[in-house]
Amino acid sequence: MRRAALVLASTLLAVPAFSQSSGPDGGRVTTPAPDSVSPERFSERPADLAYGAYQRGLYITALNLATPLALQGDPAAQTLVAELYSRGFGVRRDMVTAMEWYEKAAEQKVPEALFQLAMILLDGGEELGDQERAYTLMQEAADAGNRMAQFNFAQMTVSRDPSAAGMEKAISYYEKAAHAGLADAQYAMAQAYELGIGGRQVDLAEARSWLEKAASQNFDTAQIDLGAWLVEGKGGDRDQQAGFSWLLRAAAAGNPAAQNRVALLYRAGVGVEPDRVTAAAWYLRARRAGLIDQVMEDQLQGLTEEELELANRRAAIL
Repeated sequence: MRRAALVLASTLLAVPAFSQSSGPDGGRVTTPAPDSVSPERFSERPADLAYGAYQRGLYITALNLATPLALQGDPAAQTLVAELYSRGFGVRRDMVTAMEWYEKAAEQKVPEALFQLAMILLDGGEELGDQERAYTLMQEAADAGNRMAQFNFAQMTVSRDPSAAGMEKAISYYEKAAHAGLADAQYAMAQAYELGIGGRQVDLAEARSWLEKAASQNFDTAQIDLGAWLVEGKGGDRDQQAGFSWLLRAAAAGNPAAQNRVALLYRAGVGVEPDRVTAAAWYLRARRAGLIDQVMEDQLQGLTEEELELANRRAAIL
């Protein structure tokens, strides 16, 4: 199955958070859902009628409209036809046919086609895989301005060359994707400035600025880090209430790590009025996801039966 982002945590050593995992603090870059796809993904001159049908979920109509244009060499139509076959929208999923159409569009340097073809080659296994060509195509797509390709090419570069030079090259692509608004890349830049890697000097204020950008896009890992930085006064002024708010936002979205941190803040009365029952309620949410915190375990032991019952009721509606 295609992924929209590589996960290379094992290769990043001192910088594991550059690669997002699927765990409590993790996040992934994902291909946009069909109803949020921009026509510019397909080319500078999209096949408007076919694309409009695609947007409305009329996939067979989109295919019927796009195929004649694709056969005439229209790169937007070629990319759209490839998309329909690769996702199995309106037709049986057929990665070989999808590759054929992506190849045609990639020959015309459509950034999205270059990126998607690279992803297929990365995940294609023995039948369709070609790691070297995937790397080349990913760089082409990245250099053509595809922000997801920029992020993935950075990941691939770090995997291939974990040296200082490799990291510096990777950071240059993370930065391009970050400026293009990709939250994963913005978080990567926050780490680059926090740790002083990839040719960047340590600059906690700059790191916090990138965290704010990623957090504002509901990137939960950034929200957790930003919340903690605000509580501690790291990278700028201390604002415990704002820090609590960011952590609460991630907790309410279901992040167990954030839920546990919110519990600890309620317990200590940091950024919020102390409330041992609400602290327990948030911890119970995190605990159900498998997170265990001995401090909060002790807190639970200190509750009365009535308080524990109330905490369980609150946890059910948080």
